[in-house]
Amino acid sequence: MTSVTEISASSPASDAEGGRPGHAGPAVSVIIPAKNEAENLRVLVREIAEALADMQFEVLVVDDGSDDHTDTVLAELEDAIGCVRHIRHETSAGQSAAVRSGLLHAMGDLVLTIDGDGENNPAYFRDMIAKIGDAGPGTALVAGQRLGRKASLAKRIASKAANRLRSSLLGDGVRDSGCGLKCIRRSVFLTLPYFDGWHRYLPALVLREGYEIAVVDVVDRQRRHGVSKYGIFDRALVGILDLCGVWWLRRRRKNLPSIREIKLGD
Repeated sequence: MTSVTEISASSPASDAEGGRPGHAGPAVSVIIPAKNEAENLRVLVREIAEALADMQFEVLVVDDGSDDHTDTVLAELEDAIGCVRHIRHETSAGQSAAVRSGLLHAMGDLVLTIDGDGENNPAYFRDMIAKIGDAGPGTALVAGQRLGRKASLAKRIASKAANRLRSSLLGDGVRDSGCGLKCIRRSVFLTLPYFDGWHRYLPALVLREGYEIAVVDVVDRQRRHGVSKYGIFDRALVGILDLCGVWWLRRRRKNLPSIREIKLGD
């Protein structure tokens, strides 16, 4: 059964819990998939550091085959604020592959994802961390849902139609699964079946594992630099195939075991 709770997109929370005492590594890992987003990263990474200033965190920028000056910008950011890691794909493999590479290198118990174009506001991370903490271990994902999208009218219409189709087939209860802002428990993230296009179906895949999800409304922003890497029609056919695949995966996971360990005698 789908379980989704919501909070409003007003001002981001300011009282989220900080990193865990005694935790050797970062409590939170932020993954940014990015291709040729150097100037957007220059601002975005600093915004993330400000949003998470009182927490133990790391920022993993997964450079998906960029040929701009991303390496130089990330070196400058590491010198200025620290906690920045540069994970590079020598050739572009796509957004889902970049998110997965970040996940495999992340050290935090909670993983936050955000697009590298600057359209997502990292200030909402505070809401998401607070939400998943309040919900308890049975909730594994908090997903952002965009309000006031700044994309073209054609992209907004195409996105709304795709989301309606996805929601009707998968029953994941999420209005906007394509938003880059997500907070997910890394232990659960690692169990999800991977495929290209995976990042758009995380709510349905998390529900498939028997966990609950929650959503947070977020306000979209304008891209500051560069141009979008995605068109309307270049993902349509692949998106339909992916949707059918995720529907099949959910149908094939009907029985979830209730697991406990029985302590044996000394």
